[in-house]
Amino acid sequence: MAVGVVNLSNPYDVKYASVNGNYMMYAASLPKIAILLSAMDAIQKGEIKETADVKTDMRLMIAKSDNHAATRMINRLGYQKIESVMTNPKYMFYDENKGGGLWVGKRYGGGGDTNREPLKHLSHAASVNQVCRYYYLLANGKLVNYERSKQMLDIMGNPDLHHKFVAVLEKIAPQAKLFRKSGTWKTYHSDSILVWGADTGRRYILVALIDDPRGGQIIKDLVYPVEKVLKITKSKPKS
Repeated sequence: MAVGVVNLSNPYDVKYASVNGNYMMYAASLPKIAILLSAMDAIQKGEIKETADVKTDMRLMIAKSDNHAATRMINRLGYQKIESVMTNPKYMFYDENKGGGLWVGKRYGGGGDTNREPLKHLSHAASVNQVCRYYYLLANGKLVNYERSKQMLDIMGNPDLHHKFVAVLEKIAPQAKLFRKSGTWKTYHSDSILVWGADTGRRYILVALIDDPRGGQIIKDLVYPVEKVLKITKSKPKS
């Protein structure tokens, strides 16, 4: 289990804490955010065209976690493009000297060739430190550029899957804007979210990677203690 929290309530005093932050593990569909960034980088550089089909696939890949859409995006980009963006010195979302990080080296829901990351040979990998960095840079308009960051936020906002972090936050903070990507495969459960409340008190990034059959429930149960530490929600209401 790995967890990371970024407190954004004071933009001049951002605070971060993690448990097993540099531990990279299989993260199922969460690393589709690496495909999204790589696509935006490729569009910005004119390497692929921003067609209606591309825009639709990017939204489906994130909001619905559609594997076919993700695979189509991988085919458009190629593994080497995704790797080059993840290891770009501008971002360093995958760093062998810091335990790895974000990586996509296999199509979703299909066979074909692979490009597994070099440390643990994982196909879809993440660490909470790197995912938290991704969301922090995204929130500050630093992924590709301000306009592309905003476009990425629009794609990641209003998630269509209402489980894990989202299931809890939609109840306790229905007015908050949620930007997220989750993943599930067998015992591997992951979730990542940027919570942007109407007031500055509820503004934070939360990321969890768990290898446990009960991982989905464990992720849901994280929200209340994290908000308690952030002095937002005092405690989980009694059922």
